[in-house]
Amino acid sequence: MRITEIAQYNYFTGINNIKTKQTPFTADKKAHSLTKAQMEEYNDLRVFNHHIYEYKKGLRNLILTTEQAKYRPSIEQKLKNNNIPYLIHEVNSGKVINVYFGAPSCIEVVKTFNPKLNKLTPEQDFILGIMLGYDRVKQCDRYMKIKNKEIKIGKTEE
Repeated sequence: MRITEIAQYNYFTGINNIKTKQTPFTADKKAHSLTKAQMEEYNDLRVFNHHIYEYKKGLRNLILTTEQAKYRPSIEQKLKNNNIPYLIHEVNSGKVINVYFGAPSCIEVVKTFNPKLNKLTPEQDFILGIMLGYDRVKQCDRYMKIKNKEIKIGKTEE
């Protein structure tokens, strides 16, 4: 059996490529296998890739995901290739990053916030939760608990 045309999704670029060259249909694992490092990256970024899928399907307007900083170049390239606006903040000494991506207006709002999530005002915490699609009533309850000092969002400076 020969395949004359196959749509192949390139994980690393996020672009669908069409192969028109005739190739024999084989189970040759060497021809289509990923390196150990590529496989590790693929596994580590599965949630990130699922978030891209949800955004493209219109299920979410804004996504926040925490990823390993070593994958930043791949993450940025994939978001650029898919024309998805994004914002990245380093979290702890460059080991971890928070990646926001989604609708341009949502990204613009996030840019006005403190990059450290534990330094958000109660209002910013509420807005971010709503934009990320969290339950509205639970966000209202959380907001009131923060305002009434029943719960704290981060470290308090005394």
